[in-house]
Amino acid sequence: MEQRIRVGDVMTRNFIHVKPETTLIDCARTMIKNRVGSLVVKESDKLHGIITEKDIVWALTKKANKGFENIPVKDVARRKIITIKPEASIHEALDKMNKHKIRRMPVISNKKIIGYVTLKDIVKFLPEVFESTREFEKIKEETDKMQKSESAMKGMFHEDLCEECGNYDILTNIDGRIICESCRDEM
Repeated sequence: MEQRIRVGDVMTRNFIHVKPETTLIDCARTMIKNRVGSLVVKESDKLHGIITEKDIVWALTKKANKGFENIPVKDVARRKIITIKPEASIHEALDKMNKHKIRRMPVISNKKIIGYVTLKDIVKFLPEVFESTREFEKIKEETDKMQKSESAMKGMFHEDLCEECGNYDILTNIDGRIICESCRDEM
C-alpha cells in the first residue's frame, strides 16, 4: 500500500519573500544572497505574485530604459499563480506542476500563503519514486536549466571589490568596468 505524502509535509515554511514595492535590483540581491531562483511577492499573508530569475532577465532586456533600480517587483512579478493546498498529495503537486509547466508553487490555506513547494523539495524528500521514471528525466532537465539560469545571473551580478571605490558589494559590469551601485549612480 502506497503511503500518501502531503505537500504540507515537504513544503518550505520559511520561504524567502519580498514586498511588492521592492526594486528588481534588490530582488536580484536577495536571490543571490539566499541562493534561490525565485521569490514570493507578498504583503502580510496576502500573495501578490512570484518573481523568478527568468523574469528578472526578461525585465533587464525589455525594461532596461526605465533603470533596473527603479522598477518595483510588482510591475514584473507573475500575478496569475498556480497554487496548491497543504493537504494535497505530492503526486497531485507533480501533476499540477507538469500540467502547467512550472517548478514551484505557493501553498495556500485559508487564503493565506503558508509555504512554498518546489520540484526540488519533492525529489529530495522521496527520490526513489522518480529514479526509474520519465518524470525523473524531466526534473533533471529542469534542474539543469535552473543551474544554467543561476550561472547567467551570477554573471550579471556578483559580490567582489568595486574597481572604482574598492568597497565590497554586489557589482555589475558597466562599459567593461566592474563597479558597485553607488559608483554606477555617480556616473
